Amino acid sequence: MSVTTASGTLPEADFEYLRELMHLRAAIVLERGKEYLALSRLEPVARDHGLTTVSELVDKLRTRELTSALHDQVVDALTTNETTFFRDYNPWESLRTLVMPELLARKEPTRTLAIWSAGCSSGQEPYSIAMSIREHFPELLTWQLSILGTDISGSVLDRARAGRYGQLEVNRGLPAHLLVRHFTRAGMEWEIEEPIRRMVRFEHHNLNDAWPSMPPFDLVLMRNVMIYFETEAKRRVLAKMHGQLAPHGYLLLGASETTYSLSDDFIREPDGRTAWYRPVRTDPVGGAGR
Repeated sequence: MSVTTASGTLPEADFEYLRELMHLRAAIVLERGKEYLALSRLEPVARDHGLTTVSELVDKLRTRELTSALHDQVVDALTTNETTFFRDYNPWESLRTLVMPELLARKEPTRTLAIWSAGCSSGQEPYSIAMSIREHFPELLTWQLSILGTDISGSVLDRARAGRYGQLEVNRGLPAHLLVRHFTRAGMEWEIEEPIRRMVRFEHHNLNDAWPSMPPFDLVLMRNVMIYFETEAKRRVLAKMHGQLAPHGYLLLGASETTYSLSDDFIREPDGRTAWYRPVRTDPVGGAGR
């Protein structure tokens, strides 16, 4: 059986191969009925390799190891990368008024702060964090400050490192005064100025693979990442995140995401319309606490 769309035809067996690939490589559920998405995103990849159809591309994938560069490119193309500067107002206001002041007070003795934007896509979120720190918490610039952005997609990480965005991208969520203060024109694009770019480092990371050795994080933003994962993958990621978050740390998920029924390792702490998740730990005497 084949599924035909305006973009072309994709045999059912080929789509099932792609579904299994996304499941194995990224724990992402590519739902049936999304054949049109696979066709539209993979036709440019097929053309790049001198092929005329997505089916030819799938045939080529079948002859290679799942870890090949071609498989990487296909997984990259099928991964949803959607983000904006200062995405959603409420979390950023809560970060400014509650979370950052509490972390500054707690971490003053060591003057260290580690922040992780997991699933950062093309970098708008970690750069938003950097701009927020420069605007509201400049004292942190004298600390040992680490802002890490990670993603499964190599192509969006390249864009993030370049720090260049089109007019539509800077129009979405970025206040005009921050555009003027922290960006310069670069042809038809806007480029983040060097002081902001130096504050963030970007690394490739698949949340569903083994995690590299990393220091504990005081703040983790992992928003709208797990919504694409199967249930068991969500549980595994949250279990690893509990071990990676400092005992006093804060975890931010997407507005439609929760740890409910997935993990007992976190306590939900609302602040207005924003919900933060704090790790549950056991005190030395054996009682539960934070």
